[in-house]
Amino acid sequence: MTIRWRLREIMARNRMTNKRLAELMGMHPNAISSLKNQDNLPKIGGETLDALCHFLNCTPSDLIEYIPNRKLAEEGDEQ
Repeated sequence: MTIRWRLREIMARNRMTNKRLAELMGMHPNAISSLKNQDNLPKIGGETLDALCHFLNCTPSDLIEYIPNRKLAEEGDEQ
């Protein structure tokens, strides 16, 4: 299983820069850059996730994508 972090895609869709999102969230642009450059779900608190969703007009499920392992998916198909 992989949990993919899609912040980069959501920011691009909203044409949101690191600097602007950092200003809105009261964070340093480097912190936003670090979050944005993660491929796997970073360890973030509920307040940060809430703020990201608020300022990017999205839901947690927009930011997080679940990708099951092929092996598990194939086993499920056999049943």
